[in-house]
Amino acid sequence: MGQNTRKARLEQLLRLAQTYRGWTRKELARALGRDTTKLVPASGLPKLDIVMDLARVLDWPVEDVAQHLWAESATEASAPEDADLNFTTAEQRSRDAHRDGRYHDALRLARHAHAVSVTGEERAIASNREAAAWDGLGRYNECLRATRRGLGETGVSTRRRLILQSNLSTAYYSLWQLIEARGTAQCVIEWLDTHAPTDQLAHVVLAHGHYVRGNAYRRLMTLEPENHRHCAELARRDLDTARTRFLALADEHDDDSYRGVAHTCEGGLLELDACLGNRDPRVVLERFADALNGLVNPNEFPSGDWLESYGWWCILGCNVALRHVTDERALQSHMAIFTNKADEIAERLDNWSLRERVFTMEYARRQRFADWTGVESDWTIDHDDVRIIAGTMGRFPAFHRTGWRILQSAKVVVEA
Repeated sequence: MGQNTRKARLEQLLRLAQTYRGWTRKELARALGRDTTKLVPASGLPKLDIVMDLARVLDWPVEDVAQHLWAESATEASAPEDADLNFTTAEQRSRDAHRDGRYHDALRLARHAHAVSVTGEERAIASNREAAAWDGLGRYNECLRATRRGLGETGVSTRRRLILQSNLSTAYYSLWQLIEARGTAQCVIEWLDTHAPTDQLAHVVLAHGHYVRGNAYRRLMTLEPENHRHCAELARRDLDTARTRFLALADEHDDDSYRGVAHTCEGGLLELDACLGNRDPRVVLERFADALNGLVNPNEFPSGDWLESYGWWCILGCNVALRHVTDERALQSHMAIFTNKADEIAERLDNWSLRERVFTMEYARRQRFADWTGVESDWTIDHDDVRIIAGTMGRFPAFHRTGWRILQSAKVVVEA
């Protein structure tokens, strides 16, 4: 973004603030703690304090002021080779880039597709492609914004809306906004329960709706202890339905990725059976541990939903250990094994949701150790760990407190 563009955007916000407050330029400058001649710096880059004060004057969130000042438009973000692409070509190339794991390219192309789109349907499709790219980058708040933008378009087909709602529920779930995840998934399920799916995509969306709602209920067991059993029963019903539907899709379309998602559902069902008293927690933990025997080196295992499912089995195993194991020595052993393997899988997949759970579970394990022994265990992290913790904090607002506690208590090893 050029200097002149930045200065013009800041000037625009300053004029808007004057109008909003009914102030003169001098009154605005006084409120912002600046001389009237220095409201717009030569570089066009305001200092943080003026951004904060301008947000206060406008009654805007700080992030919205920053977004207006610094965000590139789709045209500015486009590469020269994209300039002549029409909507159809840009959208398909974004899809191809996403499939190949080139998420930054997918994002750039999706934004270009949105810029050249004509209809509400096209803008919704481009927004969904952008959301998919943000999801691949683990930027779930941006995924929320893109998806909600698509849902705000008019003239969008029911099919497209269901896809967007399905992806919206996933983003909410990833961010631990569980009430929103559950409610959005519920809308998808209710629609498809009264309008029977007729194609593969609709069946996937319905299965996914049960997957998200079931897992939202499963996580709510911890947040709503007074409704623990009720949440567990509802979660079990949904995850059993999701598992059955994904296995049927796998058989019908010979797609192993569906079996991987079904395997994740199975892990959730094991955790829930331990909670409901249907299975002995010790047997469930053995099942989780045994499943990892064939996964000595995740780097030699094909990337995809199957490998990710083993990562979630590790996290589910940690849940069971924390909830049911009273022998602290056994708990430490179980959780150390599960968090180590989940960390390897998260690195292999570059999966930020798994990383958030790994750090959270490892922190919980060390807290339990301190409560048990009265001694704080040494936690040594290196530069890469700090980088990943910082990235996780940026992606998951709910992780901020835990992330800071880790950084403040751990010993950081500086490589020579």
